[in-house]
Amino acid sequence: MRISCVEKIVVYAIGGNALSSPTVFDKSKTALVLANVLSDVIDLLEAGWQVVLTHGNGPQVGHLMSLDSDQPMDEWVAATQGMIGHTIALNLDSILRRRSCPESTSVVLTRVKVDSEDKAFKYPTKPVGRILTDKQVMEEDWDIAETVNGPRRVVASPKPVEILDINVIKALLSSRSIVICCGGGGIPVIENENQLSGVPAVIDKDHLSSMLAVDLNASALIISTAVDGLKKDFATSMQTDIPSIKSSEAQKLLDVGHFPPGSMGPKVQALIDAVSKDSSMKCIICSPGNALKALRGESGTSVVA
Repeated sequence: MRISCVEKIVVYAIGGNALSSPTVFDKSKTALVLANVLSDVIDLLEAGWQVVLTHGNGPQVGHLMSLDSDQPMDEWVAATQGMIGHTIALNLDSILRRRSCPESTSVVLTRVKVDSEDKAFKYPTKPVGRILTDKQVMEEDWDIAETVNGPRRVVASPKPVEILDINVIKALLSSRSIVICCGGGGIPVIENENQLSGVPAVIDKDHLSSMLAVDLNASALIISTAVDGLKKDFATSMQTDIPSIKSSEAQKLLDVGHFPPGSMGPKVQALIDAVSKDSSMKCIICSPGNALKALRGESGTSVVA
């Protein structure tokens, strides 16, 4: 399907941790992050961009799973897509109405096909939920891994194979909607003899956002996260900002463990993957509230071919 509108498309990915911290629940901090995200969207619209929003769900889906472990994980992913998408859409539509803007939002519960033989099902790596107490680590029958913030539950994170609802997303873009989709990496499903079924996993939203940007022929991919860009020697006295980095150099740093797999690693890999498929795409990581500045090269980090 061809997108008829002339505006450039930007895929803007919001981290689940940015919307709800895995270390502490702080409503005021969450409200500030959301306000900065919405400010970014308005800035991008006014600058002539057509916006597609994706978001993570790690803390949220982990919390729901801890309340009811009998509910299938793919259904909790769908639930968090609806919850977070509703919150973003409600706030964004309110701003658009106050400003008499012609755009409106659409939330797409997005299904994503994965490979049932993906090795991720045997080796869970995706952190979900909040930081665990020592008591939880000892008592809970979960897969647990140490992250940069502390021990968290981990679940399977297979690679996305196909966005099943991509034509719906394209159709909504053609009608000038601001599309909120692929939440939490999408609802993971497998196909067997034309039968679709959900599987217990959480797809990494950055990898899926990269695939989505390529599928939409987007002009930009922005990964918005809690830090303002990539750093060398992060959290040391030698820390320095990286305003721009070649994808080959970023891959080298990633391969030697410079960007941790439980936090910045997937974001960097997603940007590398996108720019490797479309060298003209602007691939950026920045903090909420700085999207337009990052596109101008005044903030964040750009990964270039």
